[in-house]
Amino acid sequence: MTDPNRLTLFYSPQTRATGMRVLLEELGAPYDLHVLNMKAGEQRQPAYLAINPLGKVPAIRRGDALVTEQVAITIYLADLFPGAGLAPSLDDPLRGPYLRWIAYYGSTFEPAVVDRSMQREPGPAEMSPYADYDTMLGALEAQLATGPYLLGDRFTAADVLWGIALNWTLNFGLVPKKDAFVRYAELVTARPAFRRVDQADAEMAAEHAAAVGG
Repeated sequence: MTDPNRLTLFYSPQTRATGMRVLLEELGAPYDLHVLNMKAGEQRQPAYLAINPLGKVPAIRRGDALVTEQVAITIYLADLFPGAGLAPSLDDPLRGPYLRWIAYYGSTFEPAVVDRSMQREPGPAEMSPYADYDTMLGALEAQLATGPYLLGDRFTAADVLWGIALNWTLNFGLVPKKDAFVRYAELVTARPAFRRVDQADAEMAAEHAAAVGG
C-alpha cells in the first residue's frame, strides 16, 4: 500500500533541487526521487510540464498536494515535519525573521545573482527588486554576523537554502569571498546531509552526461 505521507521530489542533480534533497535528509523525511535528465531535455517534455509549466526543478508532491518554487517548498517541508525543529513555530519570535530571510532569498538575492551572471544592470533602485547588488549583499553579510547561523545559534531550513546557494555562488564567482560568506557556506556544507547528497549528485550527473554523450 502506498504511504500517503511519502513525498516525491522531482529532481535533477546539481540544480536548485539539490538543496531541497538536502533539506529532506535533514528533516529525516520519507521521500522518493523522480529524476529528470536535464542534459537530455526531459524537463521540457509534456509529462513534466504538466507538473511545472516552467520546466524547472524542484517540485514536490505529497498525495494530492503539489508544490513548486524553492522558497515555497522550503517553508512547506519544514512546517510539515515540526519534530525536526527546523522551522520556528508561529508563536516563536524567530518566525518572522525566518520567513523574511527565506523570502529575501527568492525575491532579492536570486534576481541580483541572475543579473550579475548575465552582466546586466539592475535598473533604477526604486524599480529593482534588490536596490543594488552591494546593498543587497551588505544586508545579508550583516545578518550573518549574528551567526554562526542565519538566525544566530539556531540551525533552520533557511540555512539549508542559503548555505547551499552561497556555496554555489561563491564557487562561480558571483558572490565575493568575504569571510562571513565563506565561513557560513563551509559550516552548512560540512553537515552530513549535504555531503551525502553532494556525492550522490556527482555520480548522478556523470551518469546523465554519459547517457547523452552515448
